[in-house]
Amino acid sequence: MNTYRHTQFGKVIVVAIGTGIVILIASAAIPLAVLPASAWVLETATIALLGSIVVVLAVALALFFSLMVEIDADDLRIRFGIGLIRKRFPLDQIDTCRPVNNPWIYGWGIRLTPHGWLYNVSGQEAVELKMKSGKTCRIGTDEPEVLIAALEEALDNSKPAPK
Repeated sequence: MNTYRHTQFGKVIVVAIGTGIVILIASAAIPLAVLPASAWVLETATIALLGSIVVVLAVALALFFSLMVEIDADDLRIRFGIGLIRKRFPLDQIDTCRPVNNPWIYGWGIRLTPHGWLYNVSGQEAVELKMKSGKTCRIGTDEPEVLIAALEEALDNSKPAPK
């Protein structure tokens, strides 16, 4: 049973990568439209390189266009984009959580920061998890208060009943 599920769309990532893809495709197509057919052979290597870059950008877009955060009775799970990149945090390993603001320089994606790992697709708001092992990590979200409330409720429910 899920107690929380939210997907944050990475607007800046989608616009930036999408714009890059459009520019690269246009820069490959314009010379073909302008140059005579005899000069197309010279453009083949350039077009192949631009095509390769477009493929890499498209894969990055598919992997990082969103971040889904889900809490159930046992785990807090995150999943980027199409779901190939995911992480699970067992609730019994989480000690505390708190809202934080990341400096803009931390950026988006998956990063190692002075505060531990950051998983983020948009904005500067995040929830910092302090694990019982002493490690910390941050999960970017556009609704930190709602995520914290759901996580605290799940943590309370996952604690064993006193004897």
